[in-house]
Amino acid sequence: MITAILIFWPLASIPLLYLVRKEQVKTAALLSTLVELAFTLVMLGQFQLIPDAQFLMDYWWIESLGISFKVGIDGISLLMILLTNFLMPLVVISSMNRTQNHVRHYHAMILATQTAFVGVFAALDAFLFYIFWELALIPMYFISLFWGKERRIPVTFKFFLYTLAGSLVMLVAFIYLYFQTPAPHTFDIDAFKNLRLSATEQSLLFWGLFIGFAIKVPLFPVHGWLPDTHTEAPTQGTLLLAGVMLKMGIYGILRWVLPIVPEGVIAWKNWAIVMGIIGIIYASCIAIVQKDFKRLIAFSSIGHLGLTIAGMFALNIQGLQGSLLQAVNHGITSVGLFFVADIIYERMHTREIARLGGIVHKAPRMSVFFMIMLLGSIALPLTNGFVGELLLFLGLFQYSPVFTGVAGLGIILGAVYMLRSYQKVMLGETNTLTATFTDMLFSEKVVLGALAVAVFWIGIHPNPLLGFAEPSLQQILDHYHSLLTLK
Repeated sequence: MITAILIFWPLASIPLLYLVRKEQVKTAALLSTLVELAFTLVMLGQFQLIPDAQFLMDYWWIESLGISFKVGIDGISLLMILLTNFLMPLVVISSMNRTQNHVRHYHAMILATQTAFVGVFAALDAFLFYIFWELALIPMYFISLFWGKERRIPVTFKFFLYTLAGSLVMLVAFIYLYFQTPAPHTFDIDAFKNLRLSATEQSLLFWGLFIGFAIKVPLFPVHGWLPDTHTEAPTQGTLLLAGVMLKMGIYGILRWVLPIVPEGVIAWKNWAIVMGIIGIIYASCIAIVQKDFKRLIAFSSIGHLGLTIAGMFALNIQGLQGSLLQAVNHGITSVGLFFVADIIYERMHTREIARLGGIVHKAPRMSVFFMIMLLGSIALPLTNGFVGELLLFLGLFQYSPVFTGVAGLGIILGAVYMLRSYQKVMLGETNTLTATFTDMLFSEKVVLGALAVAVFWIGIHPNPLLGFAEPSLQQILDHYHSLLTLK
């Protein structure tokens, strides 16, 4: 029952936003997300370190079509849901001192997105997973379309086309798998895992599923929608996108690609790794020449998530642990960096790096928080990024030292563009524009303070998170290798 509560509580609390006074809407939304976080912590307290899904619910939804409401939580789901429900209160708090038109609708969209996110991470039926996947797209579409900036309409349309195309390809793959299950057919993930498909079928299905998830990651060369969407979306849309929505792609590959089409993975894993590595180098080079601070962070995301994919397809426990942990880490640090960009834009009405400088003299606390997020992003020891990247490189090195060496260039390039951005935005003397910069508000300190604690907590004591996920990740590898042995 707690799984259903986790999924539907945010959606069920939306009517509350329409019952309170307008000035209380944000408080009501925050209360909803805090209650959701409390439910998550209760579930965490009852979670057992076993590989299989727990808190299972399995009821027929459309029995004649073999579609069930099957949800459950394993270690992989748990980390993604923890990330989601940790970030959502911060997303709402980040809106506290911002003005939004139609504030009730705006926060209703945010809560609807939370329900879709948790549903994606809990679904164990392919059709149910697809429904939640698409539901996540709808509120994000409206958030970007109605509350975005000047170029929001063409950019949102581009975002919609990319993600819809990926979803349709993924749906075709799911339907094919459905018809391969014994009659009466089913969308149950366990039935998909037990299929014995030919190598050709697995190769085709690999690309059908992989493309759908790669667009959401986003992986080179299907990343074109991300920088523009980040630039034009409102702050809370950017935080939802960077914090959670991009992780849906990584989660989808772990949950629906690796265990179901192992021969397809074997056949095409080098391509996946190469795409990830090209993304690292390409995005890092583009980030170096960016003039807009927010676009710089967006391109850095493409590079970081490219490494996550490269490490994952090394197909060893270090690579899988690193990919999952780095997904969590990226959610934390990218939200922090994008929120810093938002604070600057709110005060200066520009994100042009060349026009900034000397902010450290006006907002010293913000400069500290910015540095903490930056250090996490470039993976300094004792920060969250270090643990994730170390695992990814260990996993990738076991697979190919050459790939590791090329991917490692991303660390150097990442340090270059992130430290240069800090120097140009924060250091130096103030100018006529930044001389009026005001220090952080209480709500801004809460958001960045909570993220900073997470950066150091994961960096110093990552074992609990790694321990939650390891049995489930090992089960994926065991299942993967056992299927190959039978062939």
